[in-house]
Amino acid sequence: MLAKRQSKPARLHLAASLAGLMALLSAQGVASAEEVTGRLPDAARVVSIGDSITEIVYALGEEGHLVGRDQTSTYPEAAQKLPNVGYMRALSPEGVLSINPTAIIAVEGSGPKETIDVLKKASIPFVFVPEDYTGKSISAKIRVVGTALGVDDKAEKLASQVEKDLQAAEDATKNIKNRKRILFVLSAQGGKIMASGTKTAANGIIALAGADNAITEYPGYKPLTDEAIITAKPDVILVMDRGGDHSSDNADLLANAAIAATPAGKDKKIIRMSGQYLLGFGPRAPKAIHELAEAIYGNELGK
Repeated sequence: MLAKRQSKPARLHLAASLAGLMALLSAQGVASAEEVTGRLPDAARVVSIGDSITEIVYALGEEGHLVGRDQTSTYPEAAQKLPNVGYMRALSPEGVLSINPTAIIAVEGSGPKETIDVLKKASIPFVFVPEDYTGKSISAKIRVVGTALGVDDKAEKLASQVEKDLQAAEDATKNIKNRKRILFVLSAQGGKIMASGTKTAANGIIALAGADNAITEYPGYKPLTDEAIITAKPDVILVMDRGGDHSSDNADLLANAAIAATPAGKDKKIIRMSGQYLLGFGPRAPKAIHELAEAIYGNELGK
């Protein structure tokens, strides 16, 4: 999901806080921590940043290491009882340092950089976990987290099972001849359609479900013109289900003249799935991929 842009006063306050912390740590002669690529020197009190990272720790049965998590980490439900240190791309050093962690395991893209620099200055070892929204990246993340926590055997077992399940999901769509075109709509506020291009979790999950992203002209998420929506000719509209009764939301989407003019609009083909489940790229991803493929292709699946 897109991070909310901070106001200028908020940005200035954060910058001042960061500068103050950096000055304090420097005055105390604290050495900077190194990024860790293997086992953490001390995994007694770990903060996990990124929903997939937290999910992996729980799937490995190693949640006893965790003393904090970021705002996106809401699965499993037990994780919500951990202290919340803020949104993964808008972290404050004060929030993280307040729970006295011995290490941080963060998905690639966490930040901002200024906060990461302060935390490193506080000698907190970091493990950064690569993320590229592919099937291979899921098992790779599991292995990196497992190594960091010193449970390589458990991680290998989980990673191997995920790879097996991903292969099964891929096999289910390998004989699909007419791949559907999917338009992932992040938001539709004010009638403006914000949609996924390439290099996003949405783009990755669509490909793994045996379909094609209808938008490939740009990376990330951007607003679309009516002409771009009509030209994209999506067969399916995919949106995140944020809970509650969304029938009116579907009606609003179909009331958009551009969407109504597409094959998806004419067939009223809208798929809703939990955003974290759909886009998390954690251990549950194979199941999410299979469910999405079923919703897209129905009886064509596995033929």
